[in-house]
Amino acid sequence: MKLHVVAVGHRMPAWIAAGFDDYAKRMPREARLVLREIKPENRGSGAAAAQGIERMLAAEHKRILAALPAGCSRVVLDERGKSFSTRQLADNIARWQRDARDVAFIIGSADGTAAALKKEADMLWSLSSLTLPHGLARVVLAEQLYRAVSILHNHPYHRG
Repeated sequence: MKLHVVAVGHRMPAWIAAGFDDYAKRMPREARLVLREIKPENRGSGAAAAQGIERMLAAEHKRILAALPAGCSRVVLDERGKSFSTRQLADNIARWQRDARDVAFIIGSADGTAAALKKEADMLWSLSSLTLPHGLARVVLAEQLYRAVSILHNHPYHRG
């Protein structure tokens, strides 16, 4: 099984790439973590940008769909999504492994994700009730995925 992080945004600061890569390298072969960056739609400025948010999200939606592996479970990170503990995340990962399906965790742009993408998702997940910068959300997501997989393997990283 592969865990795909499909994130709108590119050219993140080096510390974000380093943090994500650190956790990705720690993952066992049976739960590899892969990042797929999606180029954001040009936001423009002023009133034209505000009127075109749905159009921009629709364009990003198409790019996200093109980046998703066939047949994967889709988890959209969204502030209105369900929140759950790391142990519950581990239970979800175990279920996805039993189903032999790759999983894509989708992080939208600063404007979120298209309504259609949320509707198509297998799950909406709120990573935190805090508002996180999108780059930091990548690192937190990678760490939590590593921690959840550590729980499944009885690895001492998670001592809770």
